[in-house]
Amino acid sequence: MIEYILMIIIVLGSILALMQRDLLKAAILTGIPGASLAFLYQYLLAPDVALTQAIVGSAIVPVFIALAVYKTRRVED
Repeated sequence: MIEYILMIIIVLGSILALMQRDLLKAAILTGIPGASLAFLYQYLLAPDVALTQAIVGSAIVPVFIALAVYKTRRVED
């Protein structure tokens, strides 16, 4: 049952990140599906994959996206 809840959180977190108009908020929200996926891997007894997903999916990727957004010039409409 918990795996279904985690899958729903992954899908809803991804949709929420896609719907954001502010790119920094979207970059931060990309960590939610990554962390949920890491919990799912841990629940499915794959701790090595869960640790890698936790580091990469919920920490490194959102930071790199936020840095890319920060380094680019914003154009206000």
